[in-house]
Amino acid sequence: MKILLAPSETKKSGGTQTFNPHTLLFDTLAPTRIKLLHAYTNIIQQGDMQVLSKMFGIKKETEILKHKKELIHELTMKAIERYTGVAFTYLEYATLDTHAQDYIDKNVILFSNLFGPILASDLIPEYKLKQGEAVGDIKTEKFYHEHATTLIETYVAEEEILDLRAGFYNKFYKPNRPYTTLKFIKEGKVVSHWAKAYRGIVLRKIAQSNISSIDAFMQMEIPNLSIIEIIEKKMHTEVIYQIEV
Repeated sequence: MKILLAPSETKKSGGTQTFNPHTLLFDTLAPTRIKLLHAYTNIIQQGDMQVLSKMFGIKKETEILKHKKELIHELTMKAIERYTGVAFTYLEYATLDTHAQDYIDKNVILFSNLFGPILASDLIPEYKLKQGEAVGDIKTEKFYHEHATTLIETYVAEEEILDLRAGFYNKFYKPNRPYTTLKFIKEGKVVSHWAKAYRGIVLRKIAQSNISSIDAFMQMEIPNLSIIEIIEKKMHTEVIYQIEV
């Protein structure tokens, strides 16, 4: 089973070895990624603060300058450790045992706004690119949908898919085979913040339990969650959870 996960806007700084695009998932995609990275670097080198503000999604000049750097020279860490948003906070990857971490490293595919589909274990630098913003004239979600969809489909061909991403990331890749998504309801309303939190909680439980199929996942008990409905439409199964607290 492969698990699809969205990135976060917030990221941890630092790292160890320098960045190498050829080490990311799908080496054949490297020339395409490098083309995009060149466009990103060119914009940074031009230094137009208004353009950078829009691309980064930041207004404060000191923060813009902090991210005005050439990524090829930056230090890296695992993507699953780089992102620090709500889902990643509740995942608590660093506190998992080595078996659970290995499960995540091998089975979670993240959808970076800049690097496209990457494994949780792929080494990436700190970067800034606001969700939905273009790099010059390149809309990255369309760019990776065009260049990576076939590669992803081949990669997951023998796998079941659990899609934990926000809906925006369907623009990068929407499965062309059976897949399962989750929805979280609290007091009769679909939640946003808690949906992100429970994606992290669910992923943590999956990794700890070494879940290898959707059937096994459906039988897994998750604290404070209960299934209230399962909706099946063609290839898409949506599991709707009630948050009990």
